[in-house]
Amino acid sequence: MAAMTFAQKVLSKASGKEVHPGDVVSANIDLAMSHENAALVLRSFKEIGAKEVWDPEKIVLLFDHRVPANTTKAAEGHQSVRKFVRAEGLPNFYDLREGICHQVLPEKGHVLPGMLIVGTDSHTTTYGALGAFSTGIGATEMAAVWATGELWMKVPSTFRFNLTGKLEDPVAAKDVILHLIGEMGADGCDYRCAEFIGPVVDAMSVSGRMTMCNMSMEMGAKAGVTFPDERTRDYLKGRTSRQWEPLLSDMDAEVEKEFDMDLTGLSPQVAYPHSVDNVKPVEEMAGVPVDQAVIGSCTNGRAEDLLAAERILHGRRIPDSVRLIVVPASREVYLWAADSGTLSSLVRSGAIVTNPGCGPCLGAHQGLLAPGERCIATTNRNFRGRMGSPESEVYLASPATVAASALKGQIADPREVL
Repeated sequence: MAAMTFAQKVLSKASGKEVHPGDVVSANIDLAMSHENAALVLRSFKEIGAKEVWDPEKIVLLFDHRVPANTTKAAEGHQSVRKFVRAEGLPNFYDLREGICHQVLPEKGHVLPGMLIVGTDSHTTTYGALGAFSTGIGATEMAAVWATGELWMKVPSTFRFNLTGKLEDPVAAKDVILHLIGEMGADGCDYRCAEFIGPVVDAMSVSGRMTMCNMSMEMGAKAGVTFPDERTRDYLKGRTSRQWEPLLSDMDAEVEKEFDMDLTGLSPQVAYPHSVDNVKPVEEMAGVPVDQAVIGSCTNGRAEDLLAAERILHGRRIPDSVRLIVVPASREVYLWAADSGTLSSLVRSGAIVTNPGCGPCLGAHQGLLAPGERCIATTNRNFRGRMGSPESEVYLASPATVAASALKGQIADPREVL
């Protein structure tokens, strides 16, 4: 059998035949995720006349974008989904207390290497960090998945990123992916499967790999993936009792492009408004005043992210001119941060801690911006009006850079603060 890429292997398995890039196949879905927009999916599901879901065990629903409900309309959406869950007897429903979908699904053992996963959220690519092929789809497509368990998919070609060198503390996964997006452009990886390999990726925690795969879609990727190793095994231990085997790309398989990047000496990176690919090293941006700083989201709300921020802020106090909002990605992370003293330390430094969720990232609530205000955030998008007023500005950076900037009241290099 010819050598195959990861994308080919997953979609061959899901379609029951050998596939090649560009083929359109009907693929069997292993897992389907929706958050609040399950209310939209439900509407389409009823419109197509579906009577019941194809497999209750393979659907995961939760609330994270607007929790607790921030408008009457959001509350009504929550209500309709809760009723549906009860009526269908869906076992995998996490109401508003668990946290962000892309953190909760891996934590609860729903994600395994080699799975084909779809979600009604563009950052569903996150699950590639555990060696799954995962991608975002629309609400009407998801309605068809709920009804049939199948979806037409085009087999993507592959871009392979071989990341070499060594990152110098406190440079982190977020800096790496921002750098790649800056190099590639917002559509530079359009409908490709982005494979991240090499010593830099091998040295990353599962959290760091989640950051990489999460933001792969900001350069247009259909899916992003890092391949399972001992760190993956350790992460999944105790989270699942199901057996799994890693599904790896054949290194001699034909890929569309291979990029060799030596990241030795990489600076902390910042994405400038109003696009994620408008990336510059922090030293070129330092001194831009900020009104707000946000640490959290599905990109950077995990334990190591909160630790990176706490390490910079420990025993120091941010100025009254800055609002520092900390959003743990899940209840598991929140409890760990509370029990370890990380949250109390951040609060003593002046942070406001909110419940796990997406709130400020998408401009729903818990930290919107007024005209003329600037925010530096660990989130994944900085489009105009994303976090409130269209006349505000959002800058994207790593937790260390955001914490250093909150401390200084302006964009700051975390290497200088440490």
